[in-house]
Amino acid sequence: MTTKKPTVLFVCVHNAGRSQMAAGFMRQLGGDQVEVLSAGSAPKDSINPIAVEAMKEVGIDIAHHQPKVLTPEAVMESDAVITMGCGDACPFYPGKRYEDWVLEDPAGQDIDFVRKVRDEIKGRVEALLAELLP
Repeated sequence: MTTKKPTVLFVCVHNAGRSQMAAGFMRQLGGDQVEVLSAGSAPKDSINPIAVEAMKEVGIDIAHHQPKVLTPEAVMESDAVITMGCGDACPFYPGKRYEDWVLEDPAGQDIDFVRKVRDEIKGRVEALLAELLP
């Protein structure tokens, strides 16, 4: 018997910091046991360079990812939708698992601030993985 691997969508406003860091951790920690998507309700042109630097410090390269616009299709194909401050811009579909992670926005902040956000995200991703994977 094969079971479908879960798909997790991380959403923040700009898809340039928090959601990209969460997706990076989920890809590294979940490996091929989980599908990972990320998007933003108003995506920036590129990922926050301080977020890239903070993730590189823990051995995860998110520099080659691009912010993407949130689509209803991405939400529909996901089993879990993790939002980070996108509010009403995030579409809601019955039957999906939704969590809103209240995390400070690292945009415009220094590396020490971004490290704290990164470390909090890692802990939340580890907890989510423990719930999603048998």
